[in-house]
Amino acid sequence: QVQLVESGGGLVQTGGSLRLSCASSGRTFSSSGVGWFRQAPGKEREFVAAISASATATQYAQSVKGRFTLSRDNTKNTVYLQMNSLKPEDTAVYYCAVSYRWTAATMIHEYGYWGQGTQVTVSS
Repeated sequence: QVQLVESGGGLVQTGGSLRLSCASSGRTFSSSGVGWFRQAPGKEREFVAAISASATATQYAQSVKGRFTLSRDNTKNTVYLQMNSLKPEDTAVYYCAVSYRWTAATMIHEYGYWGQGTQVTVSS
């Protein structure tokens, strides 16, 4: 069983930064890809970023490329999403997820474990 706990969300002004963390209690964390997804009110959950098990590969949605950076520390079973130059359209609940695969997967169905989510609000 894998449990994920996200933290670091909050309210920030346009152009500001936040760092989200995702801590896992599962033994498979270090051998699994980890991703972040987000869901805004009235919209479907969408892919944001993913990192492979060994951190050698990352994938980003086009909308966040160049602004968000995903990293992981397998010694701490933790993944970090650094979000810079935030925009109002980044406002959403952000979810961390652990994949069935070791790669940086981008599709929701490739993820089997999900956190509860953390709210990110960017004011204009």
